[in-house]
Parts: sequence; structure tokens; C-alpha cells
Amino acid sequence: MERVRTGIIGLDELLEGGFPSGRAMLVSGGCGTGKTTFGVQYVYAGAEKYGEPGIYVTLDERPSLIREDCLNFGWDLRKLEEENMLQIIDGAIARIGIPSDEEFSLPSTGFDVDKLLIEILTSIKRYGAKRVVIDSIPSLGYNLKTEHEVRKALLKLGYLLEKAGVTSILISELGDGKNRFSKYGVEEYLVDGVIVLHYMGVGMTSNRTLHIRKMRGTKHSEDLHPLEIGPRGIVVHRIEEEYGES
Repeated sequence: MERVRTGIIGLDELLEGGFPSGRAMLVSGGCGTGKTTFGVQYVYAGAEKYGEPGIYVTLDERPSLIREDCLNFGWDLRKLEEENMLQIIDGAIARIGIPSDEEFSLPSTGFDVDKLLIEILTSIKRYGAKRVVIDSIPSLGYNLKTEHEVRKALLKLGYLLEKAGVTSILISELGDGKNRFSKYGVEEYLVDGVIVLHYMGVGMTSNRTLHIRKMRGTKHSEDLHPLEIGPRGIVVHRIEEEYGES
């Protein structure tokens, strides 16, 4: 099986070399777990290190803030955009009905899933994109009224991304209840891989962890791995690195 290197330091070794190519992955977690950083690092590394153009669809955060925050890691997104190796699609402003000053954005006449899909597919073809990140699924489903509508939209999204030949990441939030790894409780069943990010506070300290819950066609680690966000972005550690071998 062909693998796509994630660009997340320490992760590929836990996945037999990376994500299965052409598949959709779910990255889910609570507030402050590093979901957006994970998504941006994936497309940035693809463009900067591996020569694979990427598309980042932001439905929550303004692109200008994402670019600014990424400079803390030394990631110059604007440079990659100018080189046609990265495209950021602004869907955040459209959700509140205000025109965006971004080159690529959804119309302010109203957020629509089909309009978003058309913009994504057009951009994939225009740039020859190999990687796509959608941040986030809860925002995508904001105007959808029922779980059936959400599931239908996600099925369409996953099918079209697969047909386009890209390896994609869908970002979501943890839902309420045991063994529920997404906002709507359906996302984890419609993707080929699920990575869950946790942020746990114990006493005066806090720790981030990463768990590969599912990865089809892959013999993957099932451990809960320590994760840190530092100058290089996200780094995933092995258990023995953090606590020593038993």
C-alpha cells in the first residue's frame, strides 16, 4: 500500500510509514489539543518537504490569523501560496455573511456545502493538490438540521475527495459519551483512519497525548503517545522515550 508521509514528527513510525494514500482521516479532540496545528503541519510539510501541493479549508479561523500563528513555528504559508503549493480557502467569513478579502473564499451570500465542494474540487484540479484539510466538520454541519443531513454531506464529501485522489484530513471535536470520537458520532465510521488528541490536566501539570484509534490497512500502534507542541510544531513521542523502557 502506498503511504503518504504526514510531516508530524514521530507519527509515521507508528503508522507503517504514513497515511494510506488517497484515503480520508479524522483528527478529533477537545479545545487546545492541537487539531488545527496538526492539520496545518500536514499540508505545510507536504508542500515544503515532499513537493505535494495542498489545500487548507478553514471554516473557523480567519486565514490571516492562521498565517500569523504559523510563523511561530517558522512556517511561511504566504510563501507557499505565492508558489502555488498551498491554497487557503476562507469559509469562516462566509458563515457570518461578510465578504472576505481573501483571494479564495466562499461567497458571502450564504454558506452552502455544495458550493464548498465545488471550490475544493476546482482548486484540486487547478493546483494538482495531493492533500486537503477541512477545519472543521462541526462548522461544516452548522447549517444542517439533522444527523441524516450531516451524514449525507459527509458521505458526499468523502466520496468526492477519494475520487479526486487526495489524502485528506477532516477535523472534528469529541462528542459526548463513551467511545464517541466526533461531534456527530458518524464521522469516525465514514473515514479510513481516526486519530484522537487529548489534553489532560493532572494536579499542577497538563499533558497532551495522541491515540491512533483506527487506521485501515495498517498495523499501527495502539498506545497512548505523549505529544508536545514546540518550535517545530507537533512532535509525537514513544512511551519508552517519555517514561523509559520497563
